Amino acid sequence: MRYYLIAGEASGDLHGSNLIEELKALDKGAAFRCWGGDKMKAAGATLVKHYKELAFMGFTEVLKNLPQILRNFKYCKKDILSFQPDVIIFIDYPGFNLRMAKWAFEQKIKSVFYISPQVWAWKENRVKIFKKYIPKMIVILPFEKAFFKKWNYEVQYVGHPLIKVINDYRQKHFETTKDSKLVALLPGSRLQEIKIKLPIMLSATLNFPDHSFVIAKAPSVEVEFYQQFLREYQNVSISSFDTYSLLMMASAAVVTSGTATLETALFGVPEMVCYKTNSLSYEIGKRLIKLKFISLVNLIMNKAVVNELIQNDLTPENITNELNKLLFDQEYIARIQQDYEALRDLLTQGGDASENAAKIIYKYVAIH
Repeated sequence: MRYYLIAGEASGDLHGSNLIEELKALDKGAAFRCWGGDKMKAAGATLVKHYKELAFMGFTEVLKNLPQILRNFKYCKKDILSFQPDVIIFIDYPGFNLRMAKWAFEQKIKSVFYISPQVWAWKENRVKIFKKYIPKMIVILPFEKAFFKKWNYEVQYVGHPLIKVINDYRQKHFETTKDSKLVALLPGSRLQEIKIKLPIMLSATLNFPDHSFVIAKAPSVEVEFYQQFLREYQNVSISSFDTYSLLMMASAAVVTSGTATLETALFGVPEMVCYKTNSLSYEIGKRLIKLKFISLVNLIMNKAVVNELIQNDLTPENITNELNKLLFDQEYIARIQQDYEALRDLLTQGGDASENAAKIIYKYVAIH
C-alpha cells in the first residue's frame, strides 16, 4: 500500500520514522512519501519537504509567513493527488494538518491522525472538526482518551512512542556516569525560540563558573547560529553529539517547553521548563489557553513535578535559583526522581506505541 505522512517538526519526524519501520514490517510492499525530516527519509520515505521549512511559531510569525504557508498547502495537495496514497497519516502539526485533513475528506482519501493536536489546551470545540473529517484518531497521552470520550468521539490510545525510543537508545549505548558538573541547555529547535530563550539561559551560566554547560544543537539549526551568542561565555559549548547522549551525562537541564521536557524526564535528568515568546503572541495565547501547566511532564502527572518559568518569570535570576536546587538540593532532586518513576510507569502501560499504531493503521486501510 501507499502511505503519505505529514509531520511539521522534529518530534513528528522521530515518531513518523518509527511508525514507518513498523508499517514496513507489516506491509512488505509499502511505499512511503512524506513531509518530515531526515529520520523519516532514513526510514525509507521519499522526503517531499523538510520540516525546517515549515517551522513558523506563534501568531505573528504565522501571519508574516502566510503567503509561504498557502503555497505549501497548494503544493501538498498537488503532490498527494499525484502520489495517490491509500492513506494519509497526519502526525500532530495541527495548523497545517487539520486543513489538509478536511481537504482529504472532501477528496474521499482515507486518513488517520496519529498524535492528536492538543485541543484539550485550547480551542476545545475543534473536536467537532475531528469528528467530522477525521475517521481514525490515535492518541499517545493517557488522559486524552477520556477527554475525547466526553465529546462522544472514540479514539485509540496506544501508549507513548518515546518510551520505546528511549529504552532502545539506552540499551544500544553504554550507560555513562552522570557528570555532576554538567548542565544541558535545550533552547528549542526553531530559530525564533532560540533567539529569545538562549541569551537568558546563557546569562544564568555566569553564576556557575565551576560547571560546564552544553547546548543541545537542533538538527535543523547550523552551529554558526549558536556561536553568535557564545562569545563571552567560557564554560558553554555546543553539543558535538546527539541530545540523548547529552541527557545521559547531564546532572540537570534547562529545557524549552515541548517534547524535550518529556524526553529529559524519561532520561531521569532533573529539569526546569522554560517558555517565552514575543509579547503579542503571549498575550493572545494567554487568553486562549486554559491549562494549569505547559510542560508535558506536569500535564501527564497533573501536578507540578518540575518548575515552569513562563514569559516574564524566565529571567537569569530565576534560572539561577532553580538550578541551585536541581544541582544541590538532594531532597528536591529525590522528589523529582520519584515523580519521574511514576511518570514512566504510567506511560509504559499503553505498550509499544509505534507498533500498536502501525497495526491499527494497516488494519484500517486494509479493511476499509
